Amino acid sequence: MGNANTSDVTIRPEEAAFFADLAKDWWNPKGKMASLHQVNPVRLAFIRSAVDAHFGTDARGIRPLAGKTALDIGCGAGLVCEPLSRLGAAVTGVDAASDNVQAASAHAEAGGLDIRYIAGEVASLDIGTFDLVTSLEVVEHVADKRAFLRDVADRLAPGGLLVLSTPNRTAASRVLLVGAAEAVGYVPKGTHHWKDFITPEELEELLAELGFEVTERRGIAWRPGKGLHLSDDEVLNYILSARVKR
Repeated sequence: MGNANTSDVTIRPEEAAFFADLAKDWWNPKGKMASLHQVNPVRLAFIRSAVDAHFGTDARGIRPLAGKTALDIGCGAGLVCEPLSRLGAAVTGVDAASDNVQAASAHAEAGGLDIRYIAGEVASLDIGTFDLVTSLEVVEHVADKRAFLRDVADRLAPGGLLVLSTPNRTAASRVLLVGAAEAVGYVPKGTHHWKDFITPEELEELLAELGFEVTERRGIAWRPGKGLHLSDDEVLNYILSARVKR
């Protein structure tokens, strides 16, 4: 099980501070976090498909997570929590930056959504377990990936579903996601540190050590005329679903 002592080896304080500075602009689709607004529908489409496949819910249903609990780790200002709530889940969002949590709470309240937001390290919080655990674009920001994933796994209820997304560590991602993206302002300078990216094979190996099997893995790619979309091309970003090995 994870414990409070792992908090000093997961989310780096400077990473939390960096994203806290962006909190006030998080919900502006044309602001500094515009890239997240553009990728969010793609990630949510994957999550919805994974939910239906894992829980056997009807793909045409509007509340497939009704009666289920969901946790988003590294929730930022709630871009994933709010759609999960609308899909019927009782949602908890956790973020290391209290400014993000405050922004998330205010936005959810304004939208009439009942979402529990908590500031802190997931390892140190007594919040129980959840049917669905998501952590999107977070693992690349942690100091000890093995410890972080252990803490994430500890939050998953028996029979639960885990969804993770992160940039791949490739030559292309170094040029495009770090160099070019920051140079043109697509993401704020300092968002990404390429050496901290993790390949799909490395992530799957860490998950296997924790007793998980990956059930689906897709790339998130971009091309002219189509924009960001789920793809077999994992050279820049990828997203996966996993469950405890049966």
